[in-house]
Amino acid sequence: MRKIKILDDDHSKITTPLYPWFNHNDIKGHKVLLGIGGNVGDVVRRFERLYWYLRRSPFVAIVQTSPILRNPPFGYADQPDFYNALILIKTYLTPHELLDYILRIEKQFGRKRSFKNAPRTLDIDMIKYAKRTMVTPKLILPHPFWTTRSSVLMPLEWMKGI
Repeated sequence: MRKIKILDDDHSKITTPLYPWFNHNDIKGHKVLLGIGGNVGDVVRRFERLYWYLRRSPFVAIVQTSPILRNPPFGYADQPDFYNALILIKTYLTPHELLDYILRIEKQFGRKRSFKNAPRTLDIDMIKYAKRTMVTPKLILPHPFWTTRSSVLMPLEWMKGI
């Protein structure tokens, strides 16, 4: 069951049985914060499918999810609102191995990269990887814009102890 709470003219908070969710078990590995988003099709249902996909993954363990935020697009504004959430995971994959894994998941969920900030079925960003900082041609950690995006900051406020 989805519950929607209007926060202001631009933002709504959506909760489902899986968003937010918290795992009380002690999980080993590197703590990684993922940002997920999308605005094509039934995104909330896709987020729930992603949750179960990750729960079955041998490479990551879900620690916590945030509620889902509906918010306006940025960059290319002539498109539907976005839905965004955060997923805290633990993994033993290196940052680049995790990036490759994330890109494969996006492709499996129908992601097509037509132009910058285009509408998408699923976008997964690595916001933070433990306390690592990194600048490579493929990956910058922490994510360079996370501190300026309501799509990250608002869900982060709703998470426990991050």
